[in-house]
Amino acid sequence: MTKQAEINPEDARLVAAGFEPGAPAADAIAKLRELRNNPEISAAAVARALGNIPDAAAAAMLAEMETEASGALRREIRRALFKLHQRGIEPPARPSAPASAAIRPAAEPSNLHAFFTAYDSDGARIVWIIKPRPQGGIAQLWGVVSEDEGLVGMVGGTISRRELRDNREEMERRGGMKLVEGDWRLADFLLCDAYRRTPEARRARVGSFMAMRTELIASPPPAPIEHPIYTELAAEASAEPSLDLLKQPEIAEWKLRSELLAPIIEELNRANESTIVLNPMQQQERVAQILERAADSLLAGELGMRIRRRLEETAYYMLKTGRRQEAGWAAGAAARIRDGADLKHSPFFQAFIRAQVGSVVAEEQERAREEPRLIMTPAEAMRAREAARHRHR
Repeated sequence: MTKQAEINPEDARLVAAGFEPGAPAADAIAKLRELRNNPEISAAAVARALGNIPDAAAAAMLAEMETEASGALRREIRRALFKLHQRGIEPPARPSAPASAAIRPAAEPSNLHAFFTAYDSDGARIVWIIKPRPQGGIAQLWGVVSEDEGLVGMVGGTISRRELRDNREEMERRGGMKLVEGDWRLADFLLCDAYRRTPEARRARVGSFMAMRTELIASPPPAPIEHPIYTELAAEASAEPSLDLLKQPEIAEWKLRSELLAPIIEELNRANESTIVLNPMQQQERVAQILERAADSLLAGELGMRIRRRLEETAYYMLKTGRRQEAGWAAGAAARIRDGADLKHSPFFQAFIRAQVGSVVAEEQERAREEPRLIMTPAEAMRAREAARHRHR
């Protein structure tokens, strides 16, 4: 390892955990693969170590890691791959998947089952996998999956069938939403993906997730998948989503974070405060232009991917609760983001952004009404003193 890597605390922890830089390539890579699931080991340290192993298997593992990485970790992986490239070592070519590919079949027993809730108002949901045990009881793994924070809670272990029923009823009662049964492979992907997105500082509370997962599922954590709604709702997903989708509770209660909408609201406020006199038609046109630019910023990149995934999951939940038409609308909206369609002029997405902005503005106005005023007029001050005097009589 280089001198810089030796003094890097992350790389030092890697060595302290048992990684030997001078070990044979196969042994070193096997150890790194084992340590990759250790919550105390940085994935970036694993990538740097792989970049120093002149072996095609190291390049293959880096390519595998890259499919799940983003931001600084992805850049670290690319640097490691480039180091191997300079030594003539390339990762294997990725096979191209058919466009219609959905969740890949896995060599797992068919007695795995999964349950899902819808998202709550904070962007969190429960994903639950169970497996009957031959010796009796039910092995379970369930987690609270958050859009913003990854995997924020986890429960594993064995329970009885009665406890399973009671726990499910209690979750539905306390959460106020139904748990629906669905594809365990989708549940596995959602839990693993949430674990990968969990910030390093918060990994400790779910650090045993991968170990608990192996008690139910023997196969490696799944790579990114094509969501099953595109197969199950293929016909519906090809149509323009209806505006009635906005009336469904899962969409109506969905609130984007206010800081994401703040630049849009500020631009709308500036337009309303402009000294330029506009007739109503010109004013509407200006607002439409602002919302078109908002569509470009909100529905692209990482945020666009998150909105798309929320729509996919909502479509799946609607389908499993018997609302196929509504599920088709949500799948159609997700498909348009996936396919890079021009969303600026989509009636649904225009209305969606208007509703999101309107919700934040209404909350700000309500908060302003509830906050006590710091400055009172003389008349208000007199009335306040009089009211206080009467209270103390």
